Amino acid sequence: MSKIGKKNIIIPKESTIKIEGANLTISGPKGTKKLTINDKIFSSKIIDSEFKIEPIQKNVDKKTSILWGTTRSVINNAVTGVSSGHEKILELSGVGFRANLKGDTLNLQLGFSHDINFKIPKEIKIAVEKQTVVKINGVDKELVSKIAADIKNLKPVEPYKAKGIKERGQFVLRKEGKKK
Repeated sequence: MSKIGKKNIIIPKESTIKIEGANLTISGPKGTKKLTINDKIFSSKIIDSEFKIEPIQKNVDKKTSILWGTTRSVINNAVTGVSSGHEKILELSGVGFRANLKGDTLNLQLGFSHDINFKIPKEIKIAVEKQTVVKINGVDKELVSKIAADIKNLKPVEPYKAKGIKERGQFVLRKEGKKK
């Protein structure tokens, strides 16, 4: 039995879930998200203000248990996304490292001979606080994390002076420099 899959998903007051066969439509103040669950393996129901997903079979094998927990987590991420949203905060550290917003592109100066222009998808909102802090907001946790990872890959943090783009709270293993 899946420990995560057994837990019920609490639906906030401002959010709703509609079940239409295998399709789920989750809506809230931040937006709507559509998901599809495997209705041959799982059944879903809403009891009071809680969403429950259960396997159809009584004896659950390991593969079904893993899928159960994963499906529950994906639905829970969608519920929190449409009710409060997901956010990642990136920090730029290095001399002359800056970020600016120009319309629907993020302009980054990362110590290269040229500026880097990163196109922002429509579903994502990016805000630049100061010039070294970039906030990425959105409804879809997977898309927010992917955009954050793509921006971090433009200039990964190097271990000697910790220059580069990192997430807030990310640990960087520092190395000792050369000795005479």
